[in-house]
Amino acid sequence: MPAFRQVGEKQLPQEIIFMAWSPKRDLIALANKVGEVLLHRLANFQRVWSLPPSDSTGKDVTALAWRPDGKILAFGLADTKKVILCDVEKPESLHSFSVDSPITYMHWMEVTEENSVLTSFYDAEDESNLLLPKLPPLPKNYSTTAKIFSEEKSDEIMKLMGDVRLNALVLGGNDGFIEIYAYGMYKIATVTGVIGSCLALCLSSDLKSLSVITEVEVSPESDPEITYFQLDTSLLSTYLPEVTRMARKFTHISTLLQYIKLSLTCMCEAWEEILIQMDSRLTKFVQEKNTTTSVQDEFMQLLLWGKASLELQALLMNQLTVKGLKKLGQSMESSYSSIQKLVISHLQSGSEALLYHLSELKGMAAWKQKYECLGLDASGIEEAVTAVGSFILKGNELLQVIDSSMKNFKAFFRWLYVAMLRMSEDHVPPELNKMTQKDITFVADFLTEHFNEAPELYNRKGKYFNVERVGQYLKDEDDDLVSPPNTEGNQWFNFLKNSNHLKESPLLFPYYPQKSLHFVKRQMEGIIDQCLQKPSDVIGKSIHQAFSLPLYKASKSEDSASRLFKLPFLWNDKTSNLHYILFTMLENSISKIYILRRHTDVSRTANNGLLAIDFGNFLNNSISESSSTSFYSCLDAHFYDDDTITVIITENIEQEGKDRILAQLPLSSIYTEENQELEFSWNSGQRLDMQCDGIPTRTVTIEGQWRMLENMKAQYVAVNGVRKVSCVLSSNLRHIRVFEMDVEDDGEAEEEEEEEATQVVGPDQEELKQTTENPEKSVCSDSGELTDQIEEHESSLRA
Repeated sequence: MPAFRQVGEKQLPQEIIFMAWSPKRDLIALANKVGEVLLHRLANFQRVWSLPPSDSTGKDVTALAWRPDGKILAFGLADTKKVILCDVEKPESLHSFSVDSPITYMHWMEVTEENSVLTSFYDAEDESNLLLPKLPPLPKNYSTTAKIFSEEKSDEIMKLMGDVRLNALVLGGNDGFIEIYAYGMYKIATVTGVIGSCLALCLSSDLKSLSVITEVEVSPESDPEITYFQLDTSLLSTYLPEVTRMARKFTHISTLLQYIKLSLTCMCEAWEEILIQMDSRLTKFVQEKNTTTSVQDEFMQLLLWGKASLELQALLMNQLTVKGLKKLGQSMESSYSSIQKLVISHLQSGSEALLYHLSELKGMAAWKQKYECLGLDASGIEEAVTAVGSFILKGNELLQVIDSSMKNFKAFFRWLYVAMLRMSEDHVPPELNKMTQKDITFVADFLTEHFNEAPELYNRKGKYFNVERVGQYLKDEDDDLVSPPNTEGNQWFNFLKNSNHLKESPLLFPYYPQKSLHFVKRQMEGIIDQCLQKPSDVIGKSIHQAFSLPLYKASKSEDSASRLFKLPFLWNDKTSNLHYILFTMLENSISKIYILRRHTDVSRTANNGLLAIDFGNFLNNSISESSSTSFYSCLDAHFYDDDTITVIITENIEQEGKDRILAQLPLSSIYTEENQELEFSWNSGQRLDMQCDGIPTRTVTIEGQWRMLENMKAQYVAVNGVRKVSCVLSSNLRHIRVFEMDVEDDGEAEEEEEEEATQVVGPDQEELKQTTENPEKSVCSDSGELTDQIEEHESSLRA
């Protein structure tokens, strides 16, 4: 009777290069060769959603990893050197960041160590939520990227950060590139000293060591060497409470910076360039008019005497028009009002929250005994606080400019609207026909300030006028403001100017009257990034190589796509604090799989540090068990859980169409009392494949837990012991079968009955049924997008 129950099968149109099971749900993420990321459900392998490649994010997926809570999927892109964090609920990017080298592998782990200090920290984490108001969601009608903060059902920051417990995303790339990101967002370590391109890595859950396997190019002519490194990360383990608290604060800061950036994006989208048209029309008017009278005088004559030159009448009545002026006034008022609301409710609230977390971080840095060794620098944080203060000042300045501009433009448009109605001999409403001396003075001051010609602007901006003052604050330029605020006569500025002591006071935030809001924001981001970078450098330098072992030589001729799947494979046993490394050395022994295990504490050694596994015969009873011939070769192997390895093996007998076998290999059958004393004598001067004859070999016979994979050239496997599922991929990278591993299959006829039964009584299947019937409660609501025709075609492929 074959073990395991097949629950799905697909023939996919594109070659799959990555597959990873969700740690918490019956979902598997796939990435194909064209750069598409797919999410499928266990039941019948239904597609939940797909994220197509794009020019903005990238098209060359090279790594895939789930956050430990299963709510966020991370993938790396080589062409854009980006890492994308994607929401499991829908195919949208929640967060992205750039890296210096293309990512070749990523691993996302969660710290399991508990102590009283951490527990008290977890309980106190919500203090900021009590002291700070919740960030208002950004308007949905602006940028699509702002939608990640418009979900009312969830806290925006917590959605990205996940659980309070520390989790770390480890990235590996070419040329020894390794970085560790707390909560997948804040870089806590930049690792140096590792050579080669990263093939696999695994950070232990106790944070004591990092296992890395790289491919090292010894010379251009020779085949690359596969090498194992164990790096000592004990600083992270020793200062776990401090690292957790610091990382949590830095992640808050990183998220708030993104919130402020999106707020500014919405402000830029709310700003309409319609008023700039007035600048261009006035400039054209100056270039074409025949009189020597200035534009300011032309409008002054219209204000005082109610008379306009023929040229000014043509400008107003033919180009601007009464209807156009009315539309211009309405657009201006709507635009300025939207920007004003965004500054007050979003930009200021985000900046104040940023100031709060930086101030708390500054207090942490003052505790040098705890945080100095982690690189937390009080002076750098002080500079960041000052930069945020300058940004808040610039935001307040923008509010003042908006307020004055709205008042000025309302009075100006009201007067000009009445004047144009009189020119056209239209009826003037009585409520608009009254204009006091105060109103005339107000409009005259506005014309004097805004309608004076500035010839230097023409060389810089191609116009003589800058009537609209708000837009210059929202332009992402390094140039000074065209019309900076006038500080002459300001008592506070005069007081500061005459006080030498206050000029240098750290209590005063620097003010940049000549710069735009965008410029001050970029300056603030640069200072904060520099502040966040120092701990990463300090912690990275503390991580050093504790052990290295050249394993074997790889083949240069391997296909790059299939190389992404191949062994070696790393696993961290959280209970026993062990690193396991599974690998094969095909050049020397195609049948054996090797298991190297190291203690996560680099000062300790593990028994049976290296063993070779030979698979005994369990299919053909006519072959003698005492034969020295190896019966099976291992094609792929992954840890199913801490006690079991899932393998795909094939018979060594030369025959056409031989079937592959999916099997479970208990570690108890490998590490028995009989071979406890078998230890390998290392020769550090040689590669492992050069001394493989001395490696202790254990012959195991798989009993019961195996299944023949008929009509499929199975090559690779992905498993999840928590959900008790596996996914097998064929050598052509397109044919997939999905299995539930803790049940037995009595045949294809009973399979559908069992599915129906488990959908009623099984908790996982019941959840699946509910989410299918109620799309709003679904993990991803568009899971039923596949057509019936495709389902019928693919069902014919099932075993």
